[in-house]
Amino acid sequence: MATGDVDQRRLYELLWSTPSGPRRGPRPTLTLAAIARAGIAIADADGLDGLTMQRVAESLDVTKMALYRYVPGKAELVALMLEAAMGEPPPPPEGADWRGQLDDWARQLFDRFRRHPWAHAATIGPRLPGPHELAWLERVVTALTDTGLTGDEQLDVAVLLVGHARNLAQHAAPPTDAPGPNQEAGLAALLRGREERFPALTAALRSPRDGDHALDFGLARILDGIQALITARATDAHSG
Repeated sequence: MATGDVDQRRLYELLWSTPSGPRRGPRPTLTLAAIARAGIAIADADGLDGLTMQRVAESLDVTKMALYRYVPGKAELVALMLEAAMGEPPPPPEGADWRGQLDDWARQLFDRFRRHPWAHAATIGPRLPGPHELAWLERVVTALTDTGLTGDEQLDVAVLLVGHARNLAQHAAPPTDAPGPNQEAGLAALLRGREERFPALTAALRSPRDGDHALDFGLARILDGIQALITARATDAHSG
């Protein structure tokens, strides 16, 4: 959601202040957490296009006007939903070095985006982050402390990892017991009968693959590059 779509002061209060219910009127009957959960349930099923203030109000058995007393509009609602859906980041694996911490971090983030596909669109563009989102960022910067990377580079690492996890989750099947269609299956169907025109692509898709190969491959290459930079910095420091 773009920053121009929301009342920034009100959004700051919703994300960062202690919840106090609606500003005026009868005694509060809802909480921001309950409203966010209701919105998440709708968006998980029907995406952001299917999310409306009216549907959220109906799911909570209140009027739309009553809902507006808590959340001024859809943009603010989505920001609250994102904060709730992402949640606090899990603690890093015990004893893990920076690479193990970032590997775990990216996989945990991938899982969040895969469980809530609408979050991809909700995290594009300039916006006000909430405390949970900054807590995820804090974990990356903490893991890279004392590696020799500058503050800007530490933040750039976070951007790389977020982009990798978010983009792959957008194309991944949701985590359910029953396997669902995926992008590779769709490509294979398109290539059927057209193998002579796309021989290299056909051969690549026929090679054995297991698990989240694209996630594993891309994550390993990103971390290899960061490792090379850290090693180069250490070498320069010793030689200097």
